[in-house]
Amino acid sequence: MQPWILAIRPRTLPAAIGPLLIGNILAIGLTQFSWLIAAISMLCGLLLQISVNLANDYFDFKNGIDTDERLGPVRVSQSGLIKPTAVRNAMVICLVSALLVGSLLIFHGGWPIAILAAASILGALCYSGGPYPLASHGLGEVAAFVFFGLVAVVGSYYLQAGNTNLTAWLLGCAIGFFNAAIMLVNNTRDIKTDTKAGKKTLAVRIGEPQAKVLYQSFVYLPFGIIIAGFLFGALDGWPVLLAGVSLVLARNLSRDFSESSGEALNPILGKTAKLTMIFSVLFSVGLIISLNTV
Repeated sequence: MQPWILAIRPRTLPAAIGPLLIGNILAIGLTQFSWLIAAISMLCGLLLQISVNLANDYFDFKNGIDTDERLGPVRVSQSGLIKPTAVRNAMVICLVSALLVGSLLIFHGGWPIAILAAASILGALCYSGGPYPLASHGLGEVAAFVFFGLVAVVGSYYLQAGNTNLTAWLLGCAIGFFNAAIMLVNNTRDIKTDTKAGKKTLAVRIGEPQAKVLYQSFVYLPFGIIIAGFLFGALDGWPVLLAGVSLVLARNLSRDFSESSGEALNPILGKTAKLTMIFSVLFSVGLIISLNTV
């Protein structure tokens, strides 16, 4: 099982869990809140994240992007640990499973969720594959922001509430920036190999010095968003205060990222994913405290 664990990249899974946790906890005080819907949305999100990881492994090998010069964690297709066709088949199975699980969410949430589900599956396939791979055209960070930020938070809240609100959109933006930061770390590490392969990620386009500045923006902006939300009355004090504790981790990561390059960025990728999860958990705990003190 070890090669398959490598293939699904467990360190990236908080990118899917964090936004869905916040989206559901935002609605926990509603009378129609359903733990079943929350669990199903979490499962669907994890399946989609795993599908993206498998697709990235398969398509980057097929397109000659992953080579022996790769600095990141082992890719199972390129290294020969798992046959590329097996990785492709696993990707298809995960996508079909996500669609089957998501059909329950579509039945519950109606046509808006159907549109989001179709867009999410299309995004998973087009991230690394298709005629216009998003990751190869500088849109990987945008995709992470949209699908693992806005779609995940606002979509999961809509499933519970039947509508959206400013709070959900603000949190969607905040988590989206964190997940865009994860993508940026990955792409900054791979600037040299991606340049050789003709993969024009955002990091390749703007260069490493600017990527380091952009990373700082991505990990600090979420805190600015929640503070602004509090000042304008869209967010309560407890979640903002508790989530603000993770600013210490964001500051440390920003410093480490600015001082590292190449293979040394690998630990920062996993830690940035943990930042997403820590922020999400702390904010969710704050939401529950606010609910119980009303």
